[in-house]
Amino acid sequence: MRTTKRFTPQVLARFQNKERGTGTHEHYAPWHQVTRGDPASGGRSHLVAWRGRLRHFLSDGELDQQLFAAMLPDLFDALEQHPLSVNGERHPLTAYTNPAEPTEEFPGTLQIAAQLGIKHPLCRGHGQTSEWTLSTDLLLVLKERAGTHTMLALAFKPRNWAEKRRTTELLTIEREYWTARGVEWLLICPTLYDRATSLFLRRTACWALVDPVETTLLDQAAQTAINHPSNSVTSLLNLISSSATIDISTAQRALWQAVWQGRLPIDLRRSWRPHYPLRLLSHKEFWSLNPIAARRSAWT
Repeated sequence: MRTTKRFTPQVLARFQNKERGTGTHEHYAPWHQVTRGDPASGGRSHLVAWRGRLRHFLSDGELDQQLFAAMLPDLFDALEQHPLSVNGERHPLTAYTNPAEPTEEFPGTLQIAAQLGIKHPLCRGHGQTSEWTLSTDLLLVLKERAGTHTMLALAFKPRNWAEKRRTTELLTIEREYWTARGVEWLLICPTLYDRATSLFLRRTACWALVDPVETTLLDQAAQTAINHPSNSVTSLLNLISSSATIDISTAQRALWQAVWQGRLPIDLRRSWRPHYPLRLLSHKEFWSLNPIAARRSAWT
């Protein structure tokens, strides 16, 4: 974020009045946003256009986390900067199921902190004090084959996250918040994946996250790469373009979307240089490079 304002109870009230942290899909409004009206973040912020709206990420790590999540084949929705209710609330999945009958209320962070014996964070400013609203960096909604929905909550922290006791306490509250709701919670940090993999995803996201390519073209691009394992990426793109009678830009989208979806499992740690060939992997090896797909967590 580009400002240096700090959080105050008035700022949190403004977020609530604007109904931040509500909505689904393209109508979702993140609690924290990359705007001039929001207090500054500690990292490099990113705005990414995907699935009908801008996504707000407050660090490189949060961006990488979303890119890993975007690869999941069962991903239905992704809600970044998702606020945790201070007081009790219904399960967040009800926003997708719209139950007709009243549903169970689950404990908020204030009650959970009291149960854990942890001091709940406060927000102060202009002579006022209010309870701080914790947030989860990324909340995923997954759609299973049976048509049911599940959730996966993700927090991102740097390598040294465990060095600060207060950070651990706040993560404990967050974890228990989602555990009470039956939602799996993962702590993602850079020790769980190869940096070369995250850099590869950043460099190919411009083709992977734009307009989807037809399934038949994805399969054709994947099969072309499988049939020519020693060809460079440049050569593969030319082959895909000529065989499918499409331009190079569409061939780029087809190739990298096939990779991101796991139709073409390659080593994501490869060099970005287009004169190098791809290196094929088994599907198991491919998905092991993704800490979210592999369900790895730094929390012990």
